[in-house]
Amino acid sequence: MMKEELDFVVRDEESLSVDLIEAQYALKNSRDQKNGKSLVILVSGIELAGKGEAVKQLREWVDPRYLRVKADPAHLFSDKQTFWQPYVRFIPAEGQIQVMFGNWYSDLLATTMHVSRPLDDTLFDAYVDSMRTYEQDLKNNHVEVIKVWFDLSWKSLQKRLDEMDASEQRWHKLHGLDWRNKKQYDTVQKLRQQFTNDWFVIDCEDETVRDQQFAQHILRALKELPRHRTSVRTKWKQTITPEVLLNPAHDILSAENYKTELKKLTKKVSDALRNDPRNIVISFEGMDAAGKGGAIKRIVKKLDPREYDIHTIAAPEKYELRRPYLWRFWTKIQPEEKITIFDRSWYGRVLVERIEGFANPVEWQRAYDEINRFEKDLTENQHVMIKFWLAISKEEQEARFKAREQTPHKRFKITPEDWRNRGHWDEYLNAAADMLERTNTDCAPWHVIATNDKYSARIQVLKAILKQLKAD
Repeated sequence: MMKEELDFVVRDEESLSVDLIEAQYALKNSRDQKNGKSLVILVSGIELAGKGEAVKQLREWVDPRYLRVKADPAHLFSDKQTFWQPYVRFIPAEGQIQVMFGNWYSDLLATTMHVSRPLDDTLFDAYVDSMRTYEQDLKNNHVEVIKVWFDLSWKSLQKRLDEMDASEQRWHKLHGLDWRNKKQYDTVQKLRQQFTNDWFVIDCEDETVRDQQFAQHILRALKELPRHRTSVRTKWKQTITPEVLLNPAHDILSAENYKTELKKLTKKVSDALRNDPRNIVISFEGMDAAGKGGAIKRIVKKLDPREYDIHTIAAPEKYELRRPYLWRFWTKIQPEEKITIFDRSWYGRVLVERIEGFANPVEWQRAYDEINRFEKDLTENQHVMIKFWLAISKEEQEARFKAREQTPHKRFKITPEDWRNRGHWDEYLNAAADMLERTNTDCAPWHVIATNDKYSARIQVLKAILKQLKAD
């Protein structure tokens, strides 16, 4: 069954335009409210059904300055890129509307129709399930998604092709399927019926009805944007803090042995990172002064600066706060980046944002599954996720803070905020315990480095990278 149709009546264009603009501005103004929202409109359908004309007409009925349109030819799926990566830069901020001609469903159809070995039904359906889950994650993060399929019968399609200018007909064939091929048309219709049960499907025989239906679907979506839960329904079950976090090791590696090991391991790590055919994503979390920066410095010691990128994650900027919290990480992991390193990462959602109240309980409790899906998507597309939690004792942290204050070139690393955060030490341990328990997966396991000795920690980090890359 298709998505329930609205009670459709062709409306006076002026009154429809007024209603659309009022709803559009209500959405625009929501960006300054606590529960701001945005809207993504996925547009797909049969060639010449009138997708472009309907969007053009919509733009005339609304304020065109606040209706963004992205139109791309289909991307064939790649084994090094998730289905959502080509589109993440265009996920709208709160208050915005984004129309996507060409989207992950268009890519799914194109891939299935064009590759030499088409996706079988099981894999096709798995992609559809993943896409719907991704869309639900968007909706949970205040990005509403509606999907519209523009349908056209074979007979009407052929008539419109007959009436086209020859040069324009060639363009349509080059940038899509051969719409003169009845077998291809039937295949597209069969495939799209496997995912359009939650779409609005518009019969595009009548242009006026088509444009009005499309606009009225958008209007209803704008008027019925859901309110999101902010309170949890079940009591949170706190994970018991592992002993290794409570009592890090006090082993001491001599300077001589450290230098010997470091020289050998940095070369092996650089070779392993460079030669692995997959993209490598390394993320570091841990208590302040636990040694994240020092470990990263040793990882890249033998690499050319052009081979890697390092992202030091601080509090999100205002424009980032207006998008799903994972958006600023989605946009930093690109297929062309071979090695990407994060000094703090998306786990801030379940650490500092949880503890400081920047994320409400619904948001941070939901985030574990969202993060697991994010990492799974990457690892299923030729990425390796290497995650570290660096643990030190509270006493060791205090000693390192004081040492930083007394060292001229390290004073910038210590702030009053660092000292204040020590008051939340036990809360951070609880949050870390939950994080390690709930996001330690087969595809993206955690490496816990728990030692008060910097030398030992750095060596353990390098060895863990080699072990996960199977290069030890």
